[in-house]
Amino acid sequence: MTNRTLGIDPGLDRTGWAVVQDNGAAGPALVACGLIHTAADTPLPQRLCEIYEEIKKVAQEFKPDQAAMEEMFFLKRALTMSHTIQTRGVIMLALHQAGLTISAYPPKRVKLTISGSGSADKKQMQRMVQLTLKLQKQLSPDDVADAAAIALCHIKCAPLMAQIAQQQKFLEKIKQAKKEQLNAFKKKLSK
Repeated sequence: MTNRTLGIDPGLDRTGWAVVQDNGAAGPALVACGLIHTAADTPLPQRLCEIYEEIKKVAQEFKPDQAAMEEMFFLKRALTMSHTIQTRGVIMLALHQAGLTISAYPPKRVKLTISGSGSADKKQMQRMVQLTLKLQKQLSPDDVADAAAIALCHIKCAPLMAQIAQQQKFLEKIKQAKKEQLNAFKKKLSK
């Protein structure tokens, strides 16, 4: 069984993607990566359709087990934010239709997880991705390196998140059992 994560750095102009396989003690390995580029002079619906179709192809060809994307953060232009939201939407639809669970990570967590610093710059991140994946050269462009970093972040964070979710379910069961015991005790007292 493979354990592949599809990392995605969404953007209307350029969407980076990377499939990273978790090989346990042997370390993660890059399976494939690429860039989906849409032309600025193409109508928005067509650009979104191109991104959707390309993400579907990537999911079908490389058969990842899960997907991870960068959470949105914007302080700048409303138009950029709107386009990125729409791009994320078509990507999430394609991933959902491929049967993948989708996790999202804030940029600072990705940077902290990969480089040890939440304020690492692009060059530091590219170098850490290169070292972690044991690549001969750095991934390029930035969007592809960012997608690989997101996949690596997910590979490192997902096991802990699964343990936390399992523990929360267990605690809910204990809480429910205590509630049932208390109700049964109250019934006995009322008789």
